[in-house]
Amino acid sequence: MKLASKDIKIKTFTILFCIIGSAAAVAQEYRYEIGGAAGMSMYLGDANPSSLFKGWNPAAGLMFRNNLNFRWALKADLLLGKVTGDTKNVKNVFPDHAQSSFSRNFIELGGQMEFNFLPYSDKFAYLNTSKISPYIFTGLGLTLASGKKQTFFGINFPLGIGVKYKIANKLNLGLEYAVHKLFSDSFDAPDSGGFNLNNPYQVENGLFKNRDWYNTLLFSVTWEFGLRDGRCTTD
Repeated sequence: MKLASKDIKIKTFTILFCIIGSAAAVAQEYRYEIGGAAGMSMYLGDANPSSLFKGWNPAAGLMFRNNLNFRWALKADLLLGKVTGDTKNVKNVFPDHAQSSFSRNFIELGGQMEFNFLPYSDKFAYLNTSKISPYIFTGLGLTLASGKKQTFFGINFPLGIGVKYKIANKLNLGLEYAVHKLFSDSFDAPDSGGFNLNNPYQVENGLFKNRDWYNTLLFSVTWEFGLRDGRCTTD
């Protein structure tokens, strides 16, 4: 009788340890998220040196997440957007008072690492999880942009902040803002016959000097799938 009672206690302890250990290790109930995003894209460069939301244009895309745990996630995105610029109302004075304007449609394929400031989940309350969490992210991407005079292709370095909210089981809402640093100054090539904005003052280039940027503000909806198998046995 005592042996049976001891065996029951051991199994009970094992089950509890398994449940807590699985939740802590696995964290998210579902491995993956897939969804879409829509919002706006903006240009920063010689034709707009400082206004973050000036000349916004529509942007949209698809995203996929691999939720590693409560805090960390890997994200891939495919983004379509448009940027425009015009030196007409810029305070900077260009050589010979030249003027230029451009318009580009771009496509981005990128990958980022995200960090949630709060353990993000609508379950496992005993682990102090939260249905809402701010997050930051960074990574690398490839940008291809069409233009009337030339096509642009290059690497971009995204850096962003956002907030995600689990509105229901498997369903997430998100809002994020990102700056995408390009390693070239030719993103704002003029449409036709305009002044060349590729290093217009002919000064030495640097990592963050004489380089173009584009920014994005996106609202997203994602759906979770890929239920994790966190089961363990007591046999």
